[in-house]
Amino acid sequence: MQRKRCFLFTMITFDVITIFPELVEAFGKESLLKRAQKKKLLKIQAHDLRKWAKDKHKTVDDKPFGGGLGMVLRIEPIYKAVTALKSEARNSKSETNSKFKSSQSKTILFTPRGKKFTQKMAYEFSKFNQLIFICGRYEGVDERVAKHIADEELSIGDYVLMGGEIPAMTVIEAVARLIPGVVGKPAFLKERLIKGSGGPKNGFIEYPQYTRPETFKEWRVPRVLVSGNHQKIGEWKAKHGQIVGKQ
Repeated sequence: MQRKRCFLFTMITFDVITIFPELVEAFGKESLLKRAQKKKLLKIQAHDLRKWAKDKHKTVDDKPFGGGLGMVLRIEPIYKAVTALKSEARNSKSETNSKFKSSQSKTILFTPRGKKFTQKMAYEFSKFNQLIFICGRYEGVDERVAKHIADEELSIGDYVLMGGEIPAMTVIEAVARLIPGVVGKPAFLKERLIKGSGGPKNGFIEYPQYTRPETFKEWRVPRVLVSGNHQKIGEWKAKHGQIVGKQ
């Protein structure tokens, strides 16, 4: 009897450090992510970096040493934020984090210089209990954050955005959909796994999709998809599918 391969997942807390927490809060209140949080499959928390600023004006940025355009996010509030969030996770009395260890937390800084985010990374990140995302703004973040605070520097592509909030939300979606129950039945994920790949870390098959009406103007759905011949349909999907996320 062949033993089924299974993957173990724990509830993940996504802690996003940003100066625009409303962006992330709105993101977590919609659709599947909202339902997943209600079912306690995951938790998305947006934290205003200004909360950890030490002056009355809640200043979190300053001019760069050596000159340059724009402002740079300071290291002090970021250090305080990351330290506080890790401590909060360790001290949590919930069943999920009752045996929390530092190795179960990962701190990520989003930067154009970082490693390119992949499906394999999404699978690896899904094993953590806590993911702390540092979202840069302005001209960047004090380099000591990358060297001494973040565990990893990450990028979602070869382009520059206004901040790290969109990359953070991208990673949250990619990781969240790997958690059983978030996107629906487990079969939804298994259908597109590459056979014999050893798990979602090695990629998915993405193939063209069609729905009603069968004919629109002169554009028809491929006949094989409405034939009812499941073997032929499977062959069509294999032929037209493309592998994404494979390392």
